Amino acid sequence: MTIRERLSAFALLLLAAAVATGAWMVAFTNMSLDLPRTPFEFTVKSGSSLRTVARTLSDEGLLPEAQTFWILGRVLGKDASIQAGTYKLDRPVTPMELLEKLARGDVSSVDIAFVEGTTFRQWVAQLKKHPKLKQTLAGKSLAEIAAAAGLAEGSPEGWFFPDTYKFAPGSSDVEILKRAHAAMKKRLADAWDARHTDLPLATPYEALILASIVEKETGAAVERTLVASVFVNRLRKPMRLQTDPTVIYGMGEAFDGNIRKKDLTADTPWNTYTRDGLPPTPIAMPGAASLRAATQPESTEFLYFVGKGDGTHQFSRTLEEHNRAVVRYQLKR
Repeated sequence: MTIRERLSAFALLLLAAAVATGAWMVAFTNMSLDLPRTPFEFTVKSGSSLRTVARTLSDEGLLPEAQTFWILGRVLGKDASIQAGTYKLDRPVTPMELLEKLARGDVSSVDIAFVEGTTFRQWVAQLKKHPKLKQTLAGKSLAEIAAAAGLAEGSPEGWFFPDTYKFAPGSSDVEILKRAHAAMKKRLADAWDARHTDLPLATPYEALILASIVEKETGAAVERTLVASVFVNRLRKPMRLQTDPTVIYGMGEAFDGNIRKKDLTADTPWNTYTRDGLPPTPIAMPGAASLRAATQPESTEFLYFVGKGDGTHQFSRTLEEHNRAVVRYQLKR
């Protein structure tokens, strides 16, 4: 065989190899990858290369082998764009679909929901129980936890916005608190900017305190601005707020579910039966509606309200009216 014939044969072999490789690449790109389990979850750590991810997925049984997937990513220019996070597959996918998912950062997310009117202590307990959160706050005091969340306002109570927060599995507990704190600061600033100008409140923090009381005292949402008006009217008089939720908050863990007459007379910084004005801190996390109600209350002359037993209240302008309402809705039940 002449040198020319040998070179021609070698070129044909290279062409055949290229065609075979191309055919394999096309077939690989569109093959269905069966899941090792359903759902199949895997985590891409920050800084991981596509080669590392491919090896991991091959070891897990998702990819038949790692090299071709890595080459596919290199050819398409996506090897440097994969995103860290936890991914979830609910059905078989093709390598191309998988690569696109990694490049988009289409990570799975879970959520945690905080209810309006809950306290900082309850939030911390809820965070500790969430199985998908990275726990970093164990062993820390409430003050240390607040500091870790970036709180510079003193007491953490009231400073976290109750909402549903989505996050990638493995996110830290403190990151959730940071997001909730930032959300509350913005919500409070917006509410304060939109406030009625004649409010007997000197600072946004006082509005936050009042909003927390409104949150705890409101049973029916339609009454929220009326409840707020009672406390605003009392602050203008001035009259003591005389609201049970502040007493309960001041009792702390001593509260057993019942509030008694002796509790109303036992002085604490939060007892609004024994002390004038607002308590020193919020007593819970108020939601957006209570922030609005505290800063934009209804214009009324109401100074009293009593529960009717169905979640709503009877509002009164005078003590005489209030006493009649107490007899009707409380004493004769």
